[in-house]
Amino acid sequence: MNDGKFEAQYDATAELKWAKKWKEDKVFHSEIDKAKPRFSIVIPPPNVTGSLHIGHALDLSLQDAIVRYKKMNGFNVCWVPGTDHAGIATQNVVERALLQQGIRRQDLGREAFLEKVWEWKERYGNTILDQITRLGCGVDWDRLRFTMDPVCARAVRRAFKELFDRGLIYKGHYMINWCPRCGTAISDLEVTYEEEDSHLWFIRYSFEDQKGFIVVATTRPETMLGDTAIAVHPDDERYKNVVGKHVILPLVGRKIPVIADESVDPEFGTGAVKVTPAHDPTDFAIGQRHNLEPIQVIGLDGSMTEEAGIFSGMDRFDARKQIVQALEEQGYLEKVEPYKHAVGHCQRCHTVVEPMLSDQWFVKLTAMADEAKRVVETGEVQIIPERWIKVYQDWMDNIRDWCISRQIWWGHRIPVYTCEECGYVFASEEETVEQCPKCGGPVKQEDDVLDTWFSSSLWPFEVFGWPEETEDLKYYYPTSLLITGYDILFFWVARMIFMATTLTGQIPFEEVFLHGLVLDEHGQKMSKSKGNTVDPMDMIDEYSADALRYALVSAMSLGGQDVNFSESRVEHGKNLTNKIWNSARYVLSVLEGKQLDTTPNQFSRADRYILSRLEQTKQFVSECFEAYDFGAALREIESFYWSEYCDWYIEMSKVDPNYSTYWTLKEVLEQSLKLFHPFLPFVTQEIWDRMGHSNYLVEESWPKLSEHVVDEEAIEKVATMKEAVRGLRNLRAELGLKPSQRIPSVFLQGNMEEWEEFFPYIKFLARVSGIEHTSQTISNAYSVVVGNTVFFVPLEGLVDIDRERKRLQKQQADLENRIAIYDKRLQNEDFIKKAPQEVVEKQREERKALEESLSKVIKRLSELGG
Repeated sequence: MNDGKFEAQYDATAELKWAKKWKEDKVFHSEIDKAKPRFSIVIPPPNVTGSLHIGHALDLSLQDAIVRYKKMNGFNVCWVPGTDHAGIATQNVVERALLQQGIRRQDLGREAFLEKVWEWKERYGNTILDQITRLGCGVDWDRLRFTMDPVCARAVRRAFKELFDRGLIYKGHYMINWCPRCGTAISDLEVTYEEEDSHLWFIRYSFEDQKGFIVVATTRPETMLGDTAIAVHPDDERYKNVVGKHVILPLVGRKIPVIADESVDPEFGTGAVKVTPAHDPTDFAIGQRHNLEPIQVIGLDGSMTEEAGIFSGMDRFDARKQIVQALEEQGYLEKVEPYKHAVGHCQRCHTVVEPMLSDQWFVKLTAMADEAKRVVETGEVQIIPERWIKVYQDWMDNIRDWCISRQIWWGHRIPVYTCEECGYVFASEEETVEQCPKCGGPVKQEDDVLDTWFSSSLWPFEVFGWPEETEDLKYYYPTSLLITGYDILFFWVARMIFMATTLTGQIPFEEVFLHGLVLDEHGQKMSKSKGNTVDPMDMIDEYSADALRYALVSAMSLGGQDVNFSESRVEHGKNLTNKIWNSARYVLSVLEGKQLDTTPNQFSRADRYILSRLEQTKQFVSECFEAYDFGAALREIESFYWSEYCDWYIEMSKVDPNYSTYWTLKEVLEQSLKLFHPFLPFVTQEIWDRMGHSNYLVEESWPKLSEHVVDEEAIEKVATMKEAVRGLRNLRAELGLKPSQRIPSVFLQGNMEEWEEFFPYIKFLARVSGIEHTSQTISNAYSVVVGNTVFFVPLEGLVDIDRERKRLQKQQADLENRIAIYDKRLQNEDFIKKAPQEVVEKQREERKALEESLSKVIKRLSELGG
């Protein structure tokens, strides 16, 4: 351990030392221990493609804080780390790397390409794990999991087979979201919608008998080549006489019917809509109800198919321009109007998503929703904050089946086989299958892989060895808590509940704490395109991991609102770590050589004050932890330590110190280090070590309540004393006195006995030489009023009174002139009506502040007799 000597400045490179030691000494390793209460938690597995981003840093800081808090409270804590194979994202990264060498994955073939991905994963895939270590996370590294390791792979095959055999997984020809860039289906949740300025094109469809036409408005004219009907609402009087007739599809010449369907919005466009069953979910449903043929005119690569005729082979958006031009030239385009609407984009590559009919695999969430909804309704799974419960339940009420197949190579290959002889289709949990279980014939496995979220939805139980009935699974599962961002409530949280309740018959976790997203300092979402992203590793390198953790956690609110990130807050976090370091350095220098083994028999009023405030702080911080109000907990301990312990008690301790003073200094320092430790693990551990402790701070017990009785009178009286000191300090600043210049004498008008015990502190802290009692008002003296007590500071000998009076008179005139300007502005009706409300309110607040300053100046002038 360290020799106890403190350098003048805290060196944050100590973080590297402690991160390494915690890992090497397996401080956070957990084994089954039924004698202790259990607390298990799993890390939301970050993608192997990634590095730590600012959202990860917040999420991990919160998890680490609760893990350390629980461990210090005697729990057997198990925090399981791991990474996600991130199917599409990882495949894209490797494909781009290969393309730089002039190699396409198709050139390599599936097996050779997958070997390249595994090579990439082994070389680069653990970057984020190293960064998690750097952040100080107390995970159980012996339990590290990867969503494609053998344990997880087997769990995926078992889960799929169970759901398949129970009819909860099926293959169907349905409308899905297709990303032409990624070349795969994606789920509804992987589509992000963005408002875009576009147009409504109004197209004329001539009736079969050439007697008139019907006008249809569309945002996607390129899909009209696949129209198989025109639909109107059955109650729309405008089209009552045309339902059942036929029109001729422009540019194509195909005869299509006019049908009535209640899904049509009579308010959109002309009230008549084109029906393209192969390229729109609503149209697909209409097509099923009316037996319409789906005609696919846009292919999987985003180009027009042979069904598009002369437009075949064109990119879909180039085809749009050509089709609009042809419609205009041939007299079919009636008009074009500007139109703003939400357009779906692939969450990963931002390509515009194409609704597409395709053969895909689905999980029947609609059949699993009741139980997933029930466990939240009954509180078996508690969602915190509670406002997310209704969001969750509303989503359950409108649940759609989950498309789980992806047309890529990297991932868990769907474990479904088809016999090439008898046609038998079956799922298997075996790693390799070569023969049909029915006839013994050769089998062919599905080419598609599973959506990444399928394997991660099994995470809380697969990490403990499911489907094997392992001892770990029996002990650690269900897990105690999940901490994650609200943005993946449906992507991940809900799906884990679906899978756990269906496959294990248990909940996956008892509580879910959903925190907000990290935004920039202006409250804007971070994105590379905006240039406002923050690399947490840069922050750690410049300021320290503790400083970054402070900045993220201290900005949090209990309601789970988004967190505005600012570098200035990280800088403040660094200042806080230095404050803790320097105060500990001073205290330990004072305590050097002193034996403080026994609790004092008596404490001074100052001692009782700080010990009482420590007790209140311990209680508040503990209550905040139990409520997951992490931000309030950190802000409270910071306020107590910096403002009360450092700024007041340590200074008070310099006045006639004794054994109780030294004991109290040490007690409050040690207890504060424990309270800070879940948030600032590195600096607190380094100080703990310098104090000569041989154990890790996280192995200490959390500060217990009722070690000291709260002395409310001491708190109140010291608060009053502090008010007097602040008043005298402010007066010193007002007079421009130098720090070394003492106030010769102060006269106290009030109850002398109530103040006498604090005179030594007031003299020391406010730089006052003497305090005398008076029953009279002192002339040519400034006053400081504290409750029923007045402190008079005679100005003779301190300042030139005539010069002070002139200074105040000039200040008074200046303030009155400025107030008059504000009054003129605020009495102007045009300004009040036209200016934004916040501007008007700010003007009123500024005027009020000037009025308060003027009152103080007038008071001072009256004390000088003019």
